[in-house]
Amino acid sequence: MKNPVVDKSIEVALLIIEYFEHLQSIKKFVISRQLLKSGTSIGANVHEAQNAESKADFIHKIKIAAKELEETKYWLILCEKSNSYPTHTNLSLKVNELGLILYKILSTSIKSRNQN
Repeated sequence: MKNPVVDKSIEVALLIIEYFEHLQSIKKFVISRQLLKSGTSIGANVHEAQNAESKADFIHKIKIAAKELEETKYWLILCEKSNSYPTHTNLSLKVNELGLILYKILSTSIKSRNQN
C-alpha cells in the first residue's frame, strides 16, 4: 500500500543527498553537512512513526520529523540567500510539500487523540 508521507520523505531525502554531493563538490562543507543530517532525519523519523507503539509515540515522532523539516528549511534559506551557494528551487518546493503533509498528519492525529 502506498504511503504518501513515506514516499515524499524518501523523495526529499534523495534530493537532499544529491544537493549535498553537489555542495561537497564545490567545497561548501559546513552547510552541506547540516543539511544532510536534518534533511535525511525527516524521513528516518517518518519511518519510525510507521511502527509507533502508541498514538502519543506516533505524534512525537512526526513532531520530530516536523522539527527536522524546519531546520532543513533554514539551511535551504541560507543557501538561497547566500551569493556563494547554488540554489535548488525544486528541493525547496519538495520540502514545503512534505511539510504540508506532515502538518496535516499532526493536526489530524492531535484532534483524533483529543477526541478520545
